[in-house]
Amino acid sequence: MPAPTAPKAPPAPGSRKAPARAPAKAPAKAPAKTAAAAKGAGLAAAGAGRPAPAASPAAVLTISSKNYSSWSLRGYLLCRLAGLDMAEARVSADDPSIRAELLLQSSSFLVPRLDHEGLRIWDTLAIAEYLHELAPEAGLLPTNRAARAHCRSICGEMHSGFANLRSALPMNIKAHHPGFKVWAGAQGDIMRIVAIWSECLKTYGGPYLFGPHPTMADAMYAPVCSRFTTYDVPLDPNSRAYCKAVLALPAMRDWTAAAQEEPDEMEELDVEF
Repeated sequence: MPAPTAPKAPPAPGSRKAPARAPAKAPAKAPAKTAAAAKGAGLAAAGAGRPAPAASPAAVLTISSKNYSSWSLRGYLLCRLAGLDMAEARVSADDPSIRAELLLQSSSFLVPRLDHEGLRIWDTLAIAEYLHELAPEAGLLPTNRAARAHCRSICGEMHSGFANLRSALPMNIKAHHPGFKVWAGAQGDIMRIVAIWSECLKTYGGPYLFGPHPTMADAMYAPVCSRFTTYDVPLDPNSRAYCKAVLALPAMRDWTAAAQEEPDEMEELDVEF
């Protein structure tokens, strides 16, 4: 016979055992927004039925005159060749430092200037190298190491040299001086530039200096193509064909069209011609 079990003690007066509770459920997660819902939220934030404003360009390129400033042209072409989304800002030719640069009285100025992602780059070669790092697929520099060194060398030569050419044949896209007589000091610069072009076109096959696609070298020498056209400089057939190819670049055509519409702000440049 089994032993009788002891009766359970009654609960103490004033105490009550709380019934066991089921564990609390975690709050349900809000469903993730679909792409359509996110787009709808953006439209609502921008205003009922109105799309959100377009994003601002990623960069701002500060330039001066499109008709007279060869350095502004170089910076512009570099940005266009790199495919950089940019807005243009213009410094007036009335600014004393810009006026001095355009009148060939200053070798130190901050135009063109590229502002991008909090950075400010104002030297043309620095802009070129920065854009190459930013978009190497754009081909501002050749892929071959020896060709890259060659390209950098002739860009540096243009960046720091040819002072006689700059003085005798200032950039002026709207002007044309057929039969212009080039003085002897500038003629040496012209011969050197033509020699550079001839070597590059022979070595890399054209139509641009380093082959079938334009590079930073073509951006650096593009203002020379414009000058040779303005002052009717006699050229060999290969050099003429190269100038034609550069001047036909879409970015160059856009710049030239804008220069033609630019008001004459620097009459001093035309005094001696």
